[in-house]
Amino acid sequence: MGNLHLKQFAALILCISLSVVGALLKFPTHLGSIALDSAPALVAGALLGKKEGALVAAVGHLLSAWFAGFQLGAFHGLIALEMAVLVYIFSLLFHKGWRKTAHAAFFIGNVFLAPLPLIFSFGGMFIVAVLPALAIATALNAAICFIVAPVLLKTNILDRGKMHNA
Repeated sequence: MGNLHLKQFAALILCISLSVVGALLKFPTHLGSIALDSAPALVAGALLGKKEGALVAAVGHLLSAWFAGFQLGAFHGLIALEMAVLVYIFSLLFHKGWRKTAHAAFFIGNVFLAPLPLIFSFGGMFIVAVLPALAIATALNAAICFIVAPVLLKTNILDRGKMHNA
């Protein structure tokens, strides 16, 4: 494994670790899995690629749900899959140069499309109750990525021979 591959692997592990920390930063709602676990996944998607971002998103959601006691049971598997797909799509758009569109697509997908399958089991009022916290959390996760990802990309942290302070 070359130096670049080791840096990418280290960055992936760092993003997963930050997603775990974000999973502990919850939003006050009756559904305890809404947290700041998506920001590192979005950054991973922007910095490392589609598959890596999707992996961080799925792991981040599952850990966030675990810390909250898996209140939705097996539905958290579906939500983790949705998060992975949303971050994958975000990464596709981001790497095509459509960065604002990528953030908007993630927001619309996470707030308005991802909850739709839950309507059949939990009802519309459940979704209405979750939407404000989900919208705020999604906006904050996307905003963090919007600020952090360009800075990391500009520094070419993965392409340098040696990392700063390493």
